[in-house]
Amino acid sequence: MGGVTAPLTSSRLPEVAGSSSIRHVMVVGGTLRDWADLTDPQWSDRVDELGAVGASAHVSWLTLRPYEPGDEHIALAAWHRQVGVCCVIVDPSGDGRQRFADAMGRLDPAVEVNEVSVAAALYEPADSEPDLVVVLGPSTHLPPSLVWELAYAELVFIPVDWSELCGRHLLAAMDDFAGRRRRFGGLDE
Repeated sequence: MGGVTAPLTSSRLPEVAGSSSIRHVMVVGGTLRDWADLTDPQWSDRVDELGAVGASAHVSWLTLRPYEPGDEHIALAAWHRQVGVCCVIVDPSGDGRQRFADAMGRLDPAVEVNEVSVAAALYEPADSEPDLVVVLGPSTHLPPSLVWELAYAELVFIPVDWSELCGRHLLAAMDDFAGRRRRFGGLDE
């Protein structure tokens, strides 16, 4: 899947079948070096396009996270922007273990440590765990940036590079998700 793909405009966004069940989507791809190579206008265009696809599917939260840290000497700040009904979160945490440890350190000692409080610390400002994690790359490798997400999220692997990611890829992943029967960690009998 290479080449240049025209961005989806809000007037050309199709509805995703069964998309109302998707509340939070996470896209994992690239390294911090790949992320740092994007200019501010490129980031703005990417967030707007992916956010518009998320909004068309009534997704409340869309989190972008690198596949792995890559160059740890690159410091990028987390930020988020509202695109219609979808809040796009840019989270440069490429090390899932460190992100988990940092989240535990932010927990209020007066709050009971349970799945809800851990998820709240890990995904803020999102208020829910991801329903769908879209991984850019081969299905033979899980990103080290995912730790907690692997418990209940559905995974869709898309064999594209971070530089090629566009709204059509996100739309295809959400269509794949819509056709699945979620088992939330359970096995088929």
